[in-house]
Amino acid sequence: MYKSIILAAGEGTRMKSNIPKTLHKVCGKEMIKYIIEASVKSGIDKNVVVLGHGKDEVEHNIKGMNVITVEQPIGEDLPYGTGYAVMSAVNYIDDEDVVLILCGDGPLIREETLAEFMNYHSENSFGATVMTACLANPKGYGRIVRKTDGSVDKIVEEKDATEEIKNIKEINTGIFAFKGSLLKYALGKITRDNSQKEYYLTDTIKVLNQEGIKTGRWLLEDENEIKAVNDRVQLAEVSKIMQRRINQKHMYSGITIIDPDSTYIDDSVTIGKDTVIYPNSYLEEGSVIGCNCVIGPSTRIINSSLRDNVRVESSKVVESSIGEGTSVGPFAYIRPGSKIGKNVRIGDFVEVKQSTIGDNSKSAHLAYIGDAEIGENVNIGCGVVFVNYDGKSKYKTIVEDGAFLGSNSNLIAPVKIEEGGYVAAGSTITDNVEQGSLAIARARQVNKKSIDKNK
Repeated sequence: MYKSIILAAGEGTRMKSNIPKTLHKVCGKEMIKYIIEASVKSGIDKNVVVLGHGKDEVEHNIKGMNVITVEQPIGEDLPYGTGYAVMSAVNYIDDEDVVLILCGDGPLIREETLAEFMNYHSENSFGATVMTACLANPKGYGRIVRKTDGSVDKIVEEKDATEEIKNIKEINTGIFAFKGSLLKYALGKITRDNSQKEYYLTDTIKVLNQEGIKTGRWLLEDENEIKAVNDRVQLAEVSKIMQRRINQKHMYSGITIIDPDSTYIDDSVTIGKDTVIYPNSYLEEGSVIGCNCVIGPSTRIINSSLRDNVRVESSKVVESSIGEGTSVGPFAYIRPGSKIGKNVRIGDFVEVKQSTIGDNSKSAHLAYIGDAEIGENVNIGCGVVFVNYDGKSKYKTIVEDGAFLGSNSNLIAPVKIEEGGYVAAGSTITDNVEQGSLAIARARQVNKKSIDKNK
């Protein structure tokens, strides 16, 4: 069986955060989830996640991802180190397992890379295999020290390295594959004889070599895949790489992104072909965008569904759905719980909240529509306000098909405008308007003649 051990117990002190390090988000998704998903998709049968600091938060976040969680004991007198973390999971490892070791703060690793790495390990019958990379600046990484035949002799952490070893460019990525029995054996042999007084997982390679067990190395071509996050600067760097990767995936699938560097799309977002996305647009939290849509510029869409041929310009849409052929904006705000039909016009400075709007209706500008049920072919004039809140409770307004709401009118909920009803401009409506009726609710205009003070 193929199993993984994902190390996610670190405190992440350099993040300077109350949030556990592996729960910081990269393009809308927690880092730990990227690693788990890559592991599962690469063919791993069972994933064991080692938790420590922030255990409850991380465990709650990955609930439902078909993983086993184990706790690494923490305390001032405990040894720590990557070897110590892996020891916490060995009870879930059988002798014949092939075990993949992954780091919980490296969200850029690809499933294809892991699959290729595991195949290389298995096909060559290595007892252990380390994934390596060659870096122009290897500072901070453990160095790969090779034997004369090119195989790995040992891995030396930088704090324990001589100047000669520090000049080596090939580094340990932190990703390993082991035969289960040999991993357990080597963990039982490593010591804390190092500058950190920790159990280094890297020392297992030296142990196995001393026993004459065949070990291997697999060189990673794209060094970006093993970039880890230890502080906010690295979080931004990794997010930028992921942003580019996500945007390229969509462009290869038939989406036009005018400026990929200023377009931000969460990993969970789905977009139909021939959609065009303009700069400074944000598509977040599993939003589903149809085909032939135009998004942006300067638009944010959060956890919402847009059907085909929708246009949203310089606006915000949150937890709502928008029907085919509808246009929104500029400068509109579609708040949570709104359901907008087909071929609707939501114009500039219109706010919609917890409302349904039927097909072919329109609100061209400067209106507030809250807690409303609006039918088809309704016209909502400029300055119309659905007065839904009395200071204690909220009430619904119903506007039936074909109604016309004149500019600057106020609908005091609860109230109903029946089919074909008209509300005269400037009216404040407190009573229902019957079908086909015209409601006028304003004081009669009175003009006072001027008075000549000189007379």
